[in-house]
Amino acid sequence: MTRQRVARTAAAPLAAHRTYDAVAEEAAGLVIRRYSTSFGLASRLLGPSVRRHVRNVYALVRVADEIVDAPRPDGTTQSQRETLGELEQETCRALASGHSGNLVVHAFVRTARATGIDEDLVAPFFESMRADLTEVEHDRASFERYVYGSAEVVGLMCLRAFLAGRPDAEATYAELAPGARRLGAAFQKLNFLRDLGADFEALGRSYFPGVEPALLTSHQRDLLLDDIDADLAAARRSLERLPPSSRRAVRVAHGLFQELSRRLRATPPRQLLRTRVRVPDGVKARIVLTSVARGRR
Repeated sequence: MTRQRVARTAAAPLAAHRTYDAVAEEAAGLVIRRYSTSFGLASRLLGPSVRRHVRNVYALVRVADEIVDAPRPDGTTQSQRETLGELEQETCRALASGHSGNLVVHAFVRTARATGIDEDLVAPFFESMRADLTEVEHDRASFERYVYGSAEVVGLMCLRAFLAGRPDAEATYAELAPGARRLGAAFQKLNFLRDLGADFEALGRSYFPGVEPALLTSHQRDLLLDDIDADLAAARRSLERLPPSSRRAVRVAHGLFQELSRRLRATPPRQLLRTRVRVPDGVKARIVLTSVARGRR
């Protein structure tokens, strides 16, 4: 009896530890379900372990984004800056310790430590989030720096998750990193363009250098989309070299971005200021089915 009681006591902390890990990852999943239908659609095609890691990454990204883009009614820019700073500090502490009292941070850090995500990717992300609190217009240098930190490093984090556990992970990461960055950049620029009016009217932001949102022309729109389409073409060349556990999901995301680019190009500039262009659910479903069918050939 004594020996059994000691065994149960020794096992209890381990069981509690695993329960906490599971609850943290459930919390990350809830964040994604409530905030991103498109991401949820593509992520279901990831392999289970990869899906968990990518979900954990995006949950932290989403929380940070909400701190800067959805201020509390009684809040201030200073309070947003402090809250974001606390989130970054907690993330960095947890990267070192492996544990956080913040469930979303804890889920992220479990993934980061398992896949090789470190502060070289985390720090630029938080730098870009801070920029949203102070910079309302960008020049070319600050725009490129912002896109790198807010989107390209997220693509690199996901690539780390895609390659986790592979014996050739580091060599493959170096080979595919440029494509991952270009896909992340395309996604961010597409969001800038379709949120052009809301960012300018509600948040006072103008991301594209040299573009006055209220005076956007068809020529300017097409130049922006030419740049985005070049990013998508570069990303496509890397896509097919991804592991099977992630290839179909990334193919779906790429297809959704291409379709959104096509629809934005067909939207008059004045309408872009009033309407958030989206890909209809039926079209999303067709893209998913086409991508899945192609993956079976």
